[in-house]
Amino acid sequence: MKGGFEMTGWQALLYKEVLRFWKVGFQTVGAPILTAVLYMLIFGHVLQDQVKVYGSVSYTAFLVPGLVMMSVLQNAFANSSSSLIQSKIMGNLVFLLLTPLSHWHWFAAYVGSSIVRGLAVGTGVFVVTVFFGQPGFVAPLWIVVFAVLGAALLGALGLIAGLWAEKFDQMAVFQNFIIMPMTFLSGVFYSIHSLPPVWQTVSHLNPFFYMIDGFRYGFFGVSDVSPWLSLGIVGTALLVTSGVAVHLLKIGYKIRH
Repeated sequence: MKGGFEMTGWQALLYKEVLRFWKVGFQTVGAPILTAVLYMLIFGHVLQDQVKVYGSVSYTAFLVPGLVMMSVLQNAFANSSSSLIQSKIMGNLVFLLLTPLSHWHWFAAYVGSSIVRGLAVGTGVFVVTVFFGQPGFVAPLWIVVFAVLGAALLGALGLIAGLWAEKFDQMAVFQNFIIMPMTFLSGVFYSIHSLPPVWQTVSHLNPFFYMIDGFRYGFFGVSDVSPWLSLGIVGTALLVTSGVAVHLLKIGYKIRH
């Protein structure tokens, strides 16, 4: 019972996961904000007059949505993956396995808390970086849709990584060789139209690009590809990733011995 509201099993797990990162809220939100400000200062200063983006949009304004979305994605992934790997290493995952929670409950709690953390960090990054370049709010619904879908997708991907990894070294491999390259090839710091044709093709194969491009459309009303195409690709990627994550939870992959 919490404040007169009786939580069900998955809601209690969701509350526990949100509380886990909220107890170190300053570190959770403060560190990504500092990183985003450093990116803004360095890239904004060096590339302000070098990188051409959409017409009259300044480079610093263009950079704000990219940094916000990058923070959302990285923190959503970190939330579910780090929680699972910590529980496995510390041995307290067994207490969850003893509960009558289904695989759907696990999925809802871990991905739900990832969405909360991603949006909280993204909001903090936006509030600080918006002073460097003021983007518009042409289509706010697209902003919300892509922020939530992106956080959910990376939360589900983090769940898969957390189930697969047995130690922090393996998690670092996932982070350094998959998440980081895909983030930097997604158009956070540039419009992909400024890339050579080969790298444009590579970027179009990257689902992270569509998340950031659709998110940016909500601010400026222009993007490298149609937001509806981005929505379709991100939605499909979310369904596939979620399906894999739920299946791994259902069979107890690396958590039931």
